[in-house]
Amino acid sequence: MDKSCNEILERLPEYEEAVEKIKETLLTNLIMISEIPAPTFEEQDRNNFLLNRFTEYNLLNCSSDEKGNALGIIPGKSRDSNILVIAHMDTIFPSSIDHTITVQPDKVIGPGVGDNGLGLATLATLPMILDKLGIEFESNLILMGSSKSLGNGDIEGLRFFMDNFKKPITAGICLEGVKLGRLSYSSIGMLRGELNYEVPEEYDWTRFNSVGAIVNMNEMINKILEIPLPRKPKTSIVLGSIRGGTSYNTIPTKASLKFEVRSESEEMVEDLAVRIRSLADEMTSMTGAMVNFIEMARRRPGGTQFSHSLNKTSRAILERLGVTPRLSPSTSEVSAFIDKNIPAVTIGLTDGEHLGEMDEMIQIEPMKKGIAQLIALLQAVDKGYCNED
Repeated sequence: MDKSCNEILERLPEYEEAVEKIKETLLTNLIMISEIPAPTFEEQDRNNFLLNRFTEYNLLNCSSDEKGNALGIIPGKSRDSNILVIAHMDTIFPSSIDHTITVQPDKVIGPGVGDNGLGLATLATLPMILDKLGIEFESNLILMGSSKSLGNGDIEGLRFFMDNFKKPITAGICLEGVKLGRLSYSSIGMLRGELNYEVPEEYDWTRFNSVGAIVNMNEMINKILEIPLPRKPKTSIVLGSIRGGTSYNTIPTKASLKFEVRSESEEMVEDLAVRIRSLADEMTSMTGAMVNFIEMARRRPGGTQFSHSLNKTSRAILERLGVTPRLSPSTSEVSAFIDKNIPAVTIGLTDGEHLGEMDEMIQIEPMKKGIAQLIALLQAVDKGYCNED
């Protein structure tokens, strides 16, 4: 490791101490953000909150773009390069649920606190932390709360920004609340889809054998599970959600299945998509019902190598903090950087449990390590230690 980069690593305890001193502000931002409902496509209230925080800290160009991204810039001394720090604003939780957050001495509990309340709270608090530390950068730091990231959003907010921002971006850092030690700098191939099964009103129920949509969707699931998957390239099919029916004694006429195909091979993703689409067509032919295959999102595999300077530095920072790096490919925001050939990494900020559930929980104590990690990584990128020759 470069001697100068070692000097950054040696300051990690100082960064942790600075985060500890502003912990109350961080937790306040975390609670306020997490209690604002923000299902995908409905992030405007969180957008407003972030922009208010950016304005309070005198960031430049605090604004919302056409896709609802919240943006603010900490200007660099040279302003010749840009580092993009991003956290997605949307959650999987609908507005209708109770978003009340509970704070205990060692943890925070509530829907979305880890995914991605803490990422956004860190984004909102970062200008204060850097000011307390007296850290200035040569590069501009672009802080961005991204819209329309999850599910059907298909990272639309970040993709729009990347397509329209005309200045060079040195690197991207994507913030996720959980899990500390996470490092994702590559993307696997992915297809996110939905199968919708619907029985027409004029359906001949004698042909249908009176079993309804759920039973036939179950047959579809069994056929999907029978598809042989290779060990290499690593490939999986995740069946994430199934819905259907309205009561105990009414034959269901509709059912839906949400699934995700993942593979190290783009060709394998396409092959499985063709197979599942064929199964849907076959089920339509056999039952007379309509089985529609809808492609929601797709990612191509790619990313930087294990030996890339950004990744080596990220691992060194975690190891100095006493945290074991957890290397895993991602299908999230980092894939948008990959599409533009920009080095990027997704990092986790603390430990937690029950992600995606109403009692989602994150730990308070490890947050200072997670944010110290971010500060050190920003400095390393800014000083050019993460550039490839």
